[in-house]
Amino acid sequence: MEKQERLFLIKEQLLTDAMKKTLQAKELLEKEEVSSVLEAVEQVGLSRSAFYKYRDAIFPFQMIVKEKLVSLFIELDHRSGTLSTLLSIVATYHGNIVTINQSIPLQGKASITVSLDVSKMKQFSEFIEQIKLLDAVNSVKVIGSGM
Repeated sequence: MEKQERLFLIKEQLLTDAMKKTLQAKELLEKEEVSSVLEAVEQVGLSRSAFYKYRDAIFPFQMIVKEKLVSLFIELDHRSGTLSTLLSIVATYHGNIVTINQSIPLQGKASITVSLDVSKMKQFSEFIEQIKLLDAVNSVKVIGSGM
């Protein structure tokens, strides 16, 4: 049985130094004040490994509220090209992937958790239906939303 991912909202003063520095490095990269991850982590005094450990797991609350974030849990058959087709649908509907995590396929099945910025999407319901129409997709569930 797969353990469901849990999300928490915590105050900044409770974050570790590495988490705070990861947020600082991400901000430098987003504002294009640095040209590489190496330059960003050196500027804030963080190792690259710590940055990559926390990069996809920590976000400022204001960013999640500002950007319309939706998390989807997708169960699918493990077939070549399925993920590529899924990503093409995201692009077609002007979604922007924030994070993506795929399980190791077992018995020909895999699960994907995708967090999307859907602020530029106009037809979210149609987007979900297009994903459900894919031959290899068994189910699509919205597991979180900042909409």
